[in-house]
Amino acid sequence: MRSELSASSDAQVGPAPQDLRRERLALALRGGPPGPTRRLAMTSLVERVLGQTWVEATQQAGHQTGMDIGEGVALAVVGSVARAETGPASDIDLVLLHDGRRRAEAIGELAELIWYPLWDSGSRIDHSVRTPAQCREIAASDASAGIGLLDLRGVAGDLDLAVRTRAQLLGDWRSGIQRRLPELLDLLTDRAGRFGEIATMIEPDLKESRGGLRDVTVLRALAASWATDRPHGEVDAAHQHLLDVRDAVHVVTGKGLDRLLLADQDAVAVAAGVGDADELLAGLAQAGRTVAHAVDITVRRARQSLPTRRSRRFLGQRSPRPPQLRPLGHGLVEHDGEVVLGAGVRPDGDPVLALRALAVAARSRLPLSPVTVAHLTRSSPALPDPWPTAAREAFLDALGAGPGLIGVWESLDLAGMTSTWLPEWTAVRNRPQRNAIHRHTVDRHLVQTVVEAGAFLRYAARPDLLLLAALLHDIGKRPGAMDHSQVGAPLARRAAARMGLPAEDVDVIERLVAEHLTLVELATRRDPDDPGTVAALVEAVDGRSDVLDLLRSLTEADARAAGPAAWTPWRARLVDDLVRRARSALRGLAPPGPAPIGEAEASLVTAVERDGRPHVAVQPMNVAGDRGVVAPSGKGIVDHYVVTVVAPDRPGLLADIAGTLAAFRLAVRSALVRTVPGSNGTGDHSGERTASGIAVDTWYVDPGAASMPDAATVETSLRRLADGDRTVLDRLARRDAGYRPATAAAAQPRVVLLKQASGESTVLEVRAADRPGLLYALGSALAGLGVDIRSAHVATHSGQAVDVLYLTEPTGAQLSPGRVAAAIAALVDAASLPGADG
Repeated sequence: MRSELSASSDAQVGPAPQDLRRERLALALRGGPPGPTRRLAMTSLVERVLGQTWVEATQQAGHQTGMDIGEGVALAVVGSVARAETGPASDIDLVLLHDGRRRAEAIGELAELIWYPLWDSGSRIDHSVRTPAQCREIAASDASAGIGLLDLRGVAGDLDLAVRTRAQLLGDWRSGIQRRLPELLDLLTDRAGRFGEIATMIEPDLKESRGGLRDVTVLRALAASWATDRPHGEVDAAHQHLLDVRDAVHVVTGKGLDRLLLADQDAVAVAAGVGDADELLAGLAQAGRTVAHAVDITVRRARQSLPTRRSRRFLGQRSPRPPQLRPLGHGLVEHDGEVVLGAGVRPDGDPVLALRALAVAARSRLPLSPVTVAHLTRSSPALPDPWPTAAREAFLDALGAGPGLIGVWESLDLAGMTSTWLPEWTAVRNRPQRNAIHRHTVDRHLVQTVVEAGAFLRYAARPDLLLLAALLHDIGKRPGAMDHSQVGAPLARRAAARMGLPAEDVDVIERLVAEHLTLVELATRRDPDDPGTVAALVEAVDGRSDVLDLLRSLTEADARAAGPAAWTPWRARLVDDLVRRARSALRGLAPPGPAPIGEAEASLVTAVERDGRPHVAVQPMNVAGDRGVVAPSGKGIVDHYVVTVVAPDRPGLLADIAGTLAAFRLAVRSALVRTVPGSNGTGDHSGERTASGIAVDTWYVDPGAASMPDAATVETSLRRLADGDRTVLDRLARRDAGYRPATAAAAQPRVVLLKQASGESTVLEVRAADRPGLLYALGSALAGLGVDIRSAHVATHSGQAVDVLYLTEPTGAQLSPGRVAAAIAALVDAASLPGADG
């Protein structure tokens, strides 16, 4: 294009090249909020400097080489400068374009005279020297480079050369789009796999992530191919928002970063004028979803417009083959790979049609046509309250469709249709989840939970209630909600009643939402052998076995939707054991015995009974959560290790095991500590840490950068400790003494008495910043008080340790109030002070 930005810059005067980086940041600070006007001014500044650099470089080259820079040489830009989207610290992408008639040495010297002053400014530049033919060769061999070259624009020198080169590149792109489209799709897929989606990431890459600035460039390239048009309107607004946030990142960091880091988000939110960090991420999620959806639609349109081998045979016929329509039911048909409304079907007379379209498209695993989505959104009348049976059945049919639901729901949600069915949905749309477990925003997580729940439909007595609970379980995650389960329960009740469910079913939905975290919290943070734990679960399900089964299915679906770290074999084993105990209680049977130990643990117990010494097993766990050897394909890359310790029980054993693991630089992710009776019958399965039984402790550890010790090495250390050799822990003592918390807030632990958790033990929950030797310090502190650890349930989430300890006196009695106070004080001191020992 020719504009004031693409005219020759020879006569324009700008800052000295070496001042460019400083001047750009200064302009960003004084030029008002980010936006197109400031980016245009930024581009103009860069081009004035480039023009001045060109004049000085060509004059110097003429003096040095005698070369006359006339026609046939141009300085061109690509990337953000070429598109007038220059950010405060964006890279400057330059091409020294020449017609090949001058000596290569002379062109090379001219290039250096241009590049070096820009380097001296501290600006990041990407540069190349090419002829038009070389540009075309590179574009033909590399789709990514070819897309970038479509923006080629001259800024100095022979501008006509740049115009002709760009025209040739565009011609090549248009004539080869049918061949290049699969390559382009591979680029999109690969980039999404490597950088994730803007809409679901806490630290998104604004350029490379799916839905980011690269995808907008792809949209432009598809439109430039003439194979299809691209969406505008909301997509253009989303694009500008992405650029605004990128500019704010540059201003805040002073660097040309494209990734929005967690530490910068509050400042970036202020610089971008979007409120707080959560609003910033929510706005980015909406923009990213809009762009990604536009890419999907545009790619689909490009595919549809390009003739296939079969269709090319009919291009010369006078009467082209009529479009092929496949009836799908309810007045909906498939046309060209999309679901569209059939002839004569009018949404304005049928409030259920949109729900049927959702179900039909999801079941068929076909996208809804954008025209159909717009028609349904614009013309569908509101559903009555309560919904008619047909509406509820269509909605449930859609929820049970499996993975096909995701894309269709996304199309209708972006159009605003889902909020007409569920007004509660608006508050969770695009809401970020700031923890390492969740991989999706709240709304996307709810849809994924519905999909995951599909695996349990054949076994659920009420699959309809399971699907609705999955869709609504986190509906209370709205701004200001302290306990989203309790906030969400009445919201879910309102939604279920609006759908026309019977009152008793509405009660179940409300209860499942209110208690959807109860099962996993009890299973992982409470002692299953304590009667109070089973009683709490039975109360949570209102004494109903059918609700217990639904809660079990919802628990796993919720965890699997959150991400791979949220559901492990260890967690499944704990959950299933507690469910088994609750089922027995609901049938009026005596509580079952302890959870059976596995074969590996049983063999270690036998060895301990034989020689009275600690025994250890170490097993790798791959990323899928399966134990065993790493798969050669790489799918079984070891994520963490399971260390099983079986030893004669004694006071202080937990501290010794924790200290040994920490001495080997192993981070404890979670642990299950219990005691089983020996074959002589003297053991007490309640787990009291005395010399009366055999400890069977399972520790889930991550070696990080350290090497994982083998079982024999850990075993030797524990045996030395059992024999009184404390030098095993010297390395840990040195490390722990030198540890300092990152912030003062992180150094303040919290110890809470859980009064109703057990009728047999005193239960304390310790929350503290995780650090090397923390668990050893806690165990040592309790051992020093003469307090026994009946069982321990240890977990680490996002750097925060959450340890639940069941404590008794050596006699097995609960701690008195005075002893509770002493234990809390000792645990606070141990968690607060590096180097605490017992």
